[in-house]
Amino acid sequence: MPPVFRPGARHDPPDHDRPARPAERADRRAVPGKAPGSNARKAGCGGRSGRAVLSEQHPDSAGRVDPADLAAAPRANAAAGRPCPAFRRPVQALRGPARHVPGAVRRNGRRPGAGQHPRTRRRQSGEAAMSRRLRDLCRPHAETARCRPGEMHLEGAAGKAISLARRRLFVTGAVFLLAFGAIGYRLFDLSVIRAGVEAEKAQRAAGKTLPPGHRVDIVDRNGIVLATSIRAWSIYADPAHVGDPGRTARILAHIFPNQSVRTLAAKLRRKSRFVWIQRQASPAAYQQILRFGLAGIHARPDLRRAYPQRALVAHVVGTSDVDNRGTAGVEAGMDKRIRSGGRPVGLSIDLRVQVAVREILARSIAYWKAIGGAALVMDVRTGEIPAMVSLPDYDPYNLQGVPKKARFNRNTLGVYELGSVFKVLNTAMALDYGVTHLRKKYRVDKPVPAGRRFIRDTHPIAKPIDTGTVMVKSSNIGSALIGRQIGAKRQKAFLRRAGMLAKLPLELPEAGQPLYPRHWRPVNTLTISFGHGIAVTPVHLAAAVAGIVNDGVMVAPTLLKRPNGRPKWRRRIVSSKTSRILRELMRRVVLEGTGKRANARGYRVGGKTGTAEKVGRGGYRRKALLSSFVAAFPMSRPRYVLLVSLDEPKGNKKSYGYATAGWVAAPAAKEIIERIAPILRIAPQAEEPRKSRKQVLASAAPAPRKRARRSTSPAGSDR
Repeated sequence: MPPVFRPGARHDPPDHDRPARPAERADRRAVPGKAPGSNARKAGCGGRSGRAVLSEQHPDSAGRVDPADLAAAPRANAAAGRPCPAFRRPVQALRGPARHVPGAVRRNGRRPGAGQHPRTRRRQSGEAAMSRRLRDLCRPHAETARCRPGEMHLEGAAGKAISLARRRLFVTGAVFLLAFGAIGYRLFDLSVIRAGVEAEKAQRAAGKTLPPGHRVDIVDRNGIVLATSIRAWSIYADPAHVGDPGRTARILAHIFPNQSVRTLAAKLRRKSRFVWIQRQASPAAYQQILRFGLAGIHARPDLRRAYPQRALVAHVVGTSDVDNRGTAGVEAGMDKRIRSGGRPVGLSIDLRVQVAVREILARSIAYWKAIGGAALVMDVRTGEIPAMVSLPDYDPYNLQGVPKKARFNRNTLGVYELGSVFKVLNTAMALDYGVTHLRKKYRVDKPVPAGRRFIRDTHPIAKPIDTGTVMVKSSNIGSALIGRQIGAKRQKAFLRRAGMLAKLPLELPEAGQPLYPRHWRPVNTLTISFGHGIAVTPVHLAAAVAGIVNDGVMVAPTLLKRPNGRPKWRRRIVSSKTSRILRELMRRVVLEGTGKRANARGYRVGGKTGTAEKVGRGGYRRKALLSSFVAAFPMSRPRYVLLVSLDEPKGNKKSYGYATAGWVAAPAAKEIIERIAPILRIAPQAEEPRKSRKQVLASAAPAPRKRARRSTSPAGSDR
């Protein structure tokens, strides 16, 4: 029965109209122009394109086959294990009920749709014919290949696309694998192998790419921040775009209380296109300006210097201006280093010691009603200064209205006649030059003439005293007599060697120049021997005393933390023997002399008091005193020197009206030492037995010289 062609259904073209292909002529020996016959169909290829028919099956009257047989044929072929050429592979029928295939006959011999309405059967047959067509994978020109069960072999454009996609995925995966491997190796190399080298490179590079105005941090010896740079906003205005100058000025005056409405209004009415409103404003102020939305008011990012410790280290750290240039302290003294970037600047200041010294000094100034004071601690071996306090001080955030005396650094800029503390230097140079010795006695019961005046003692001593007692009892007359023996030339040479005649190379621009006589006359030699007639800074005196107690070797004072504890320079100013004698004498001053109130138990303190009259318009003022005490501890092996100075203290009932150093400065030094010694890791020591005067003299006496043996050879035998 011929196939029925229905309208709307898809039908395959007849094979007899197709010309023979070259592959068919070569491989199948098909006659050109003739479609494959029953032999080709028996081999598994249907005569119509797009439809697969098995060789043992015969089409029904509609030219269709049973789908169940089509689905079972590939399984049988695969089970037999025979080679399945790609161009002869039967394709399984699409999934779905067999009744949808028109003309199909079930195994029970009944046609699908039997008993249904003819119209329904025709509709289902048409839909099935259109939706259940079988794909034809028989390609006469394809090469034979062995296939696996469930495998589908694609050729043509689809096969090429899938093959290209696979290659691209492989290449992409390989590239990603190599990239991640390279990145992982680089991270391991930077973080483990070359961590230190790359860190230094990064720091050097950071110094070259810092924003304009950036300054590195300043930290104390333990890394605590003393000065740093923070983000800020500089507010400016374009007066041409300001809508209401009066209203804008009132709002800005509310945000910036340090400026008046009149000043701001005058700025906003200028004819220029740019005017500063506030430099380095805080982010909070900038947020308020944004909230008001003021027309013509703009801002640009800036950097602002912050000082977390405020007045605690104001004289040491200093300040900087709105252009981020140092104006005082270390900020100015090391401005180039701070602006160059790199690592933070580490100071020798120990904030713990600084706090203790400042608290005690402020309490002493208030108790004795002094107008000011200064104190500093210095390491005698390295020259590092763990603490430097000058009062009154100032808040670096509020510089407006600060008096000049508050910004005056008494330790480095103020030059003073420090009084009897100079007797340490006078005794040291006399013993070192050999002009005197400890057993030599001096009569101090009569004043010594010095020009038109006379040198007297505060507490006259009737009997003669030796050289050591002159220093222990702080006799001005005895010191003047010793100075006369030294002479002007040797006295000046020693003071120059001790650094007392020139500025010290400290890291601060506030460095005072010592004042001394241009023409060194004999009268100057007498007054300088007990601390008058020459004015130096407290740092000068502390450095010189540190050199004397440090086995006679003076080191450079510094405010920077020294690497490996090595000083910038060192030079010998006295011999080791002289240094040992002076240590014993300074210890006697605290035990039995004018410095008894500085005896901190357990730390073997030695020192010297000094009370000097200040110079006024008409000469020296007897009621205006500068009371100082210089101490070294522990005297068994000195590590630190402490200098405390009070300016114009007032006596009270406790001191019987006296305001001398023994009453006002020595107790402050004792309290400071007891407070900071544990911080500086100095362990308390047992009190040593007191040496008598004879024992001190015996220990200081020179060793007896050995007599040279006489020659036993006859005279003239050496010829």
